[in-house]
Amino acid sequence: MTRRILVLALAPALFAQLYYPGKHNDWKTKSPAEAGFDAAKLEAAIAIAKAGESKSPRDLKFSHDLSFGREMYGEAIGPFKSRGDMTGIIVRGGYIVAEWGEPHRVDMTFSVAKSFVSTTVGLALHDGLIASINDPVGRYVTTGEFEKGLNAKITWDHLLRQTSDWEGTLWGKPDWADRPPKEGVEAYRKREHNAPGTSYKYNDVRVNLLALSSLHVWRRPLPQVLKERIMDPIGASQTWRWYGYENSWVNIDGVMVQSVAGGSHWGGGMWIAARDQARFGLLTARNGKWNGKQLIPESWIKMARTPTPVQPTYGFMNWYLNTAKQSWPSAPESAFAHVGNGTNIIYCDPENDLVVVLRWINGGSIDPFIKALLEAMKK
Repeated sequence: MTRRILVLALAPALFAQLYYPGKHNDWKTKSPAEAGFDAAKLEAAIAIAKAGESKSPRDLKFSHDLSFGREMYGEAIGPFKSRGDMTGIIVRGGYIVAEWGEPHRVDMTFSVAKSFVSTTVGLALHDGLIASINDPVGRYVTTGEFEKGLNAKITWDHLLRQTSDWEGTLWGKPDWADRPPKEGVEAYRKREHNAPGTSYKYNDVRVNLLALSSLHVWRRPLPQVLKERIMDPIGASQTWRWYGYENSWVNIDGVMVQSVAGGSHWGGGMWIAARDQARFGLLTARNGKWNGKQLIPESWIKMARTPTPVQPTYGFMNWYLNTAKQSWPSAPESAFAHVGNGTNIIYCDPENDLVVVLRWINGGSIDPFIKALLEAMKK
């Protein structure tokens, strides 16, 4: 408790008035000392991140074929690209304190895309397009995905928390084929499904179902919604792209629209620069507010950071929580992150007004980096 009081007492002196970057490359910097860091200790923390670069192949299509491509129905149906160098950005008080690698390079971001999907749902709730996240999704999506059995009981909250256990096939991928058990695949395929809300399973088929459901509510492409409501207002570059699959086109009011992917499990998904990821992280770390404007309702941010009963370290996709310090023991319990394969991570620490983007880092190096980074803060 003592340390927390000291940090909170320090923050107002350093950042009396909240700073937000301007558009695109208009982003001010501060030296480590100006931002409240010991420069030598900060460099040591960065060295941990650099040394922890992922050993996976840089050719991400090849990497997919070695892993997800070996699943049944694991064939790629969306685009891939090779990745860049291990990259990082440290933002404190809104200012860039350090960055390395290729922060302007557009790379695949994998499951970080899920947080953008959930954001479109939050905006739909705010606009009244969805009355309640506890409503059955079948009230809004009438194209057959939520008609029968337990599927009819699935709510928006269940999809957002990955507790729906939805049964079906979407874009040629059966729900059971995503991350099946190594043994007993046939028994798993034929198993009885759990009642919605009673079990958690990370499943990209169901994530893509949420993206499709959000598209049905908005009646226009989700990238347009995200650009107008979030990315342009936070000054993001024009380089990001949000892809779907070659077979994920649907008829929306007579117009063929591509339903986007909530990850890059089979290709596609959000392709974005680390700088733009850092802007999104700063937005969510500051409770959805940007330069005086509430872009994401604060109530939605609060819900997104509420632990899922059957998986307490998971909020709304893909908001990873630090409940009981299970995710990152060295971080404050209030910290959270948007995380994707690679590893791609947008680490958000509102307690210290700190946002960090790390790309292509081994997952085991994240907590040691956070530990060193927080120790680099001047007390």
